[in-house]
Amino acid sequence: MAKNYYEITLALAGICQSARLVQQLAHEGQCDSGALHTSLSSILQTNPSSTLAVFGEHERVLKMGLETLLNMLNANRQGPGAELTRYTLSLMVLERKLYANNEALQTLADRIGGIERQLLHFDLASETILSALAGIYVDVISPLGPRIQVTGSPAILQTPLIQAKVRAALLAGIRAGILWQQVGGGRMQLMFSRNKIFQMAQNLLTHC
Repeated sequence: MAKNYYEITLALAGICQSARLVQQLAHEGQCDSGALHTSLSSILQTNPSSTLAVFGEHERVLKMGLETLLNMLNANRQGPGAELTRYTLSLMVLERKLYANNEALQTLADRIGGIERQLLHFDLASETILSALAGIYVDVISPLGPRIQVTGSPAILQTPLIQAKVRAALLAGIRAGILWQQVGGGRMQLMFSRNKIFQMAQNLLTHC
């Protein structure tokens, strides 16, 4: 069966957007608020009508992720590009461990249901929701191992709110990873279908 590289590239961009948000937060203590909102919202899309619907129906909300994906495919093995590649590949590894663990998947679904109830009273970007999302990552995803080592400014990374945002962004990366698997994604594509993915990401960026 032919692969749908449109959907695969969208999902990959979702993973890469989370990786870039983590990098921004860890080094700068802040990140693109629109991209963060898109990524956090995707966690709550448990029954989407389409791949794009996971991210809000507009390709432009994945602009950061598409740019990051292109940079990652072109990146050197050192520096910021290598850091993004490490985060992205680490999220893929964790996602596969989650996908193979039915108990963890059920716990994840239950905890996300709890977030949806909290959103009746709190904004998605509130500290309450960010802390709850971070808690899901710590309790459900981290124990699956191996843990993702986030590098950046030690002073920034010691800030509780930044820690919560980083973990929430990582959880969004896991969600995009699940989507990537569901639409037929696989790590071998990053080796043997790089050109197809690169061209699709470029085409999608022109719509942004």
